[in-house]
Amino acid sequence: MATARIVSLKALVRGVLAWSPQSQFLLRSRTLTSTVRPYSAATSPPSKAVVYDQHGSPDIVTRVTELPPVEIKENDVCVRMLAAPINPSDINRIEGVYPVRPPMPAVGGYEGVGEVHTVGSAVKGLSTGDWVIPSPPSSGTWQTYVVKEQTVWHKIDKSTPMEYAATVTVNPLTALRMLEDFVTLKPGDTIVQNGATSMVGQCVIQLARLRGIHSVNIIRDRAGSDEAKENLKKLGADEVYTESQLEVKNVRGLLGNISEPALGFNCVGGNAASLVLKFLKQGGTMVTYGGMSKRPITVSTSSFIFKELALTGFWLQRWMSSDKAEECRSMINYLLGLCRDGKLKYELEVAPFDDFHSALEKAMGKRGSQPKQVLKF
Repeated sequence: MATARIVSLKALVRGVLAWSPQSQFLLRSRTLTSTVRPYSAATSPPSKAVVYDQHGSPDIVTRVTELPPVEIKENDVCVRMLAAPINPSDINRIEGVYPVRPPMPAVGGYEGVGEVHTVGSAVKGLSTGDWVIPSPPSSGTWQTYVVKEQTVWHKIDKSTPMEYAATVTVNPLTALRMLEDFVTLKPGDTIVQNGATSMVGQCVIQLARLRGIHSVNIIRDRAGSDEAKENLKKLGADEVYTESQLEVKNVRGLLGNISEPALGFNCVGGNAASLVLKFLKQGGTMVTYGGMSKRPITVSTSSFIFKELALTGFWLQRWMSSDKAEECRSMINYLLGLCRDGKLKYELEVAPFDDFHSALEKAMGKRGSQPKQVLKF
C-alpha cells in the first residue's frame, strides 16, 4: 500500500512539472517545430543567355544557351530584361583585354533595362512591373532573367523609350562627366573631339549645345562622310571635319568666329588624337577615354613646352566605383529626362535577341560602320 502511494505521488509530481510554464514552453516549441513545413525558396524562370567560357574573339567564344532557375533570396529582385546594348567595352571584356573582367564562365553584357518580375520578401520600394536599370552597371545583362540584390537596381520612369533606357549609363554618362570634370566651361567656350559619330560623340555635341558650348568635330574619311556631317550638324555640331581636311599647317583658320577649344576628347588615338591637340588653345586639356585605332598617342615636345597642353584620361567605371552611386543615379535621371523630352538622341539599331550573333558582327565592325546595336529580349 505504501509503495502504491509513493508511485502515485511521483506521478503527481511529474504531472505538475509537465504543466509548469517552462514545460509548457518546451511543449509548445516541440509542437510548433513538428508543424513547420520545409521552406521552399522562390526561383527565377529559366534564362536564355549569352555565355562564354574563355577569352577570345566574341563571335567565336560566345554561345547562346539556357541557364537553370536561380534562387531569389529575401533581398533579391528578379528582373525580366527588356533590352541591352553591345558596347565596345563588352567586346573587350570577352576578348580579355579590359582591366576588369567577370569570372568565367560569364554572361555577357554590362548595362540594360528590365522589368521587375519577382521581388524577395524583404524588398521595399520595388514592385512587379517597375522598370529598372543596374546602376552602377553590373555584368550579366545579356540574358532574359537577371537576379541581383535590390541595391543593384535603380527604378526609372516607364515612359522612357526602351532603347534609351537600355543605353543611358555607359555612353551618355561618360559624355556628361567629361564635360563637367576637367575644365570649367562657360557659354561661348569650345570643345573639340574625334570619334564624333560615336554615341559618346553624339551626346557630347548635344550636351554641349544645351550649355551654350560650341563643338568642333572630327570624323574618319569614309563612304557617307557627307551624310555623317549633316547628321551631326542637325544634332547641334558647329563644325565637322574629316581627318584629311585637317592636313593643314594651321587649323585656326577653320574655326571661323568660334573660340579656340579649351577642352578636347579623344577616343581614337594615333593621328586622330594629334588632330585634337592641333586645335587646343594655350593651356588646353585633352581627355582620352578610348583607343579605337589601337595606336598610341604621339605628342610633340612643343605641345608641352610652348602650348602647355595637359593630357589626362577618364574611365567611367573607376568614377562610379568611388562612392558615387547616388550622384550617378541623379545624373541618369537627368539624362533620361532629356531623352524623354527629345533633347538627347543618338543613332541606334534594335535587334532581336535571337539574332544576337548577327548584331555582334555589326558591333564588331565586320559589316562596316554600323549604329549602336541594342538587343531586344
